[in-house]
Amino acid sequence: QVQLVESGGGLVQPGGSLRLSCAASRSIFRFDRMGWYRQAPGKQRELVATITNEGSRNYADSVKGRFTISTDSAKNTVYLQMNSLKPEDTAVYYCSATRVVNVEGATYDVWGQGTQVTVSS
Repeated sequence: QVQLVESGGGLVQPGGSLRLSCAASRSIFRFDRMGWYRQAPGKQRELVATITNEGSRNYADSVKGRFTISTDSAKNTVYLQMNSLKPEDTAVYYCSATRVVNVEGATYDVWGQGTQVTVSS
């Protein structure tokens, strides 16, 4: 089973930048899409960005124009470049890998352990 390990989180001031990395133990092309999600205290986990194995990207409205998701297939790694960070971006960020398993759209999902991002002055 593939394992996902996130890194790159930390404390940053408003307006600053961070780059999150998600290293997979096996080829990410085994999956139909890779994604980043986040969960703030007291809130449900929400989608941040996804990228399919064909390179199609999708972003939450709240991060469009500020965040960029990308992959490095040679390193089996997914990145999330976060610019112009705001206090409301504070959350635990999780990496995910998704494979569609049947025509009804059921999925097989793998999650990382999460990395904390705190935006504060």
